[in-house]
Amino acid sequence: MFTKSAYDGKLSEQYNTLSKQLKALLEDEPNRIANLSNASALLGQFLDRINWVGFYLMENGELVLGPFQGLPACVRIAVGKGVCGTAVANRETMLVPDVHAFPGHIACDAASQSEIVVPIIKDGEVIGVLDIDSPEKNRFSEEDRAGLEKFVEVLVNYI
Repeated sequence: MFTKSAYDGKLSEQYNTLSKQLKALLEDEPNRIANLSNASALLGQFLDRINWVGFYLMENGELVLGPFQGLPACVRIAVGKGVCGTAVANRETMLVPDVHAFPGHIACDAASQSEIVVPIIKDGEVIGVLDIDSPEKNRFSEEDRAGLEKFVEVLVNYI
């Protein structure tokens, strides 16, 4: 059911399929960690040319590492620091074509070259972020932004 070959058509259509699969995968499960774990696994299977995908969750005013796919990562990130903390502070998706040109970038994995971070907002409050890194510069497009924002819109209903 969740194979790469299931994603046909334009990138926007592939993201629509991905969001439908996410909903089907999470629909009957109330556990937040289980749902974030499956969401990161689904994205890890869907996205190519990435080296890390996962979540940071707000806890006591800072981001704390949550479920992810990839190498070990930074555990805590202050709001306003790095790409993830900036996404929280600005309450907007950060699409960074070259992380080395981003002031204050936190290098958890030296192989990362580009990054996209989508804030997860529930009931008007930022509760975390979806963070995806790539070993390629300019990996993420505006289509990725739109598709991942839709993915997070579905996800927020199950966490």
